[in-house]
Amino acid sequence: MKNKKDLRIGLVGTGFMGRTHTNGYKRVSDFFPDLGYHPVLKAVCSRNKDKVQAFADQWGYESIETDWKALVARNDIDAIDICTPNDSHAEIAIAVAKAGKMVLCEKPLARNVAEAKQMADAIEKAKVKNTVWYNYRRLPAVTLAKQIVASGKLGKIYHYRANFLQDWTINAELPQGGAGLWRMDSDVAGSGVTGDLLAHCIDTAMWLNGAITDVSAVTETFVKERMHALTGKVQKVGIDDACIFHCHFENGSLGLFESTRYARGHKALYTFEINGANASIRWDLHDLNRLEYFDHRDESIVRGWRSVHVTDGDQPYMDKWWVPGLGIGYEHSFVHQVADFLKSLETGETCAPTFKDAYETQKVCEAVIDSANTKSWKDTGVEWKL
Repeated sequence: MKNKKDLRIGLVGTGFMGRTHTNGYKRVSDFFPDLGYHPVLKAVCSRNKDKVQAFADQWGYESIETDWKALVARNDIDAIDICTPNDSHAEIAIAVAKAGKMVLCEKPLARNVAEAKQMADAIEKAKVKNTVWYNYRRLPAVTLAKQIVASGKLGKIYHYRANFLQDWTINAELPQGGAGLWRMDSDVAGSGVTGDLLAHCIDTAMWLNGAITDVSAVTETFVKERMHALTGKVQKVGIDDACIFHCHFENGSLGLFESTRYARGHKALYTFEINGANASIRWDLHDLNRLEYFDHRDESIVRGWRSVHVTDGDQPYMDKWWVPGLGIGYEHSFVHQVADFLKSLETGETCAPTFKDAYETQKVCEAVIDSANTKSWKDTGVEWKL
C-alpha cells in the first residue's frame, strides 16, 4: 500500500450537502485504498457554535470555526469545501483561491453568470486545484452512458431529453428564506428549479452530448407571494417553481428539459434519454443501478429494450464495491467524486467538472431564465468541448 499524504479538509456548511461530502471523505480510503492521498477532517465551519460543534462531534472533525474567513486563514488546511447557500459561494471561493488553497464547491457554482465568471477567473489566476460537485456524473450507470456515447454505438445523436421532478413546495403557506428554505429566496438561491435541479440535467447533458448552443424556455411561479421566514413579511416570490425549455446542441441534436417542484407524487424523479441513429439509452435515478439500452442492429426477433444492471466489476467504479448483483446508492457518487479528486492530485489532471466547466453550465441556466423572461430564443455563448 502507498504511503499516503494527508489532504486536510476544511468544510463550510453543516447542512445536507455537508453531510454527503463528509461521508465521501470518510469512506473513500476504505474502498479506494490505492490512492496516494487520505482526507483528514481538520475543521468544519458554521455560524452557530452549538450546531457546528454537534456536527463536528458526530462526523469526526478535529476542530470548529464560526467564521469562514478564519477557516481560510488557517495554515493547517489544504482544501476548502463550500457547502453553503448559493449567495456566499463567490465570496468564499475567491478568497480561498487568493489564499492558494484547493477549493471544492457545491453546485450550482453561483447565482448568476457574473459571479460564476469571477469565480472561474479567480481559480484560473491562482492555478489551484478545484472541482464542482455535480455528483450524478459519478453514478456508475451514468458514467457507463458516457462510455457508450463516446464509443459511437448510438450513431448520430438526434434527441436528448431530461426531467427532474419534485413536489415539496405544493403548499401556499410554505415560507421563503431562512435556514431550511433558502432555495425559495431568489436573493440567496439566484433561481428556483433552474439552478437547483435543471443545473444537474444541463451538466450531465453537456457532458454526454456536447454544448447547448441556444434555448427557448417557459417558467412559472405558481405562488406569487410568500411570507419571508426572516422578516415575517409577505413578499413577492422571485424563483421559478417550474421550467420547461427546448434547445439545440452543437452536434445538431434537439434537447427537451423539464423541471418542477409541483409534480405531485415525485420526490426526486431525474431521468434522461438519448436517441441516436443506431441505438438509444435511458436512465432513471429511482433505479440508479440500471441503464436501459436499445440497439436497432439487433436481430429483429429479439430486438427490444434491454436492462443493464450496472454492478459488475468491469463497469465504472464497481470493482471497488461488492459482488455482481449488489447495487450501490446515491451517497456513493460523492465517494467517487472524492476519489477522482484525490486521483487528480497524483496525476496532475483536472477533476471535472471544474469551475470553468460549471461556468459554462451557469451560462445555460441564465440563458434559460432570460429566454423565459423575454419570451424569445437566447444564445448561450457556451464554449464546452467534449
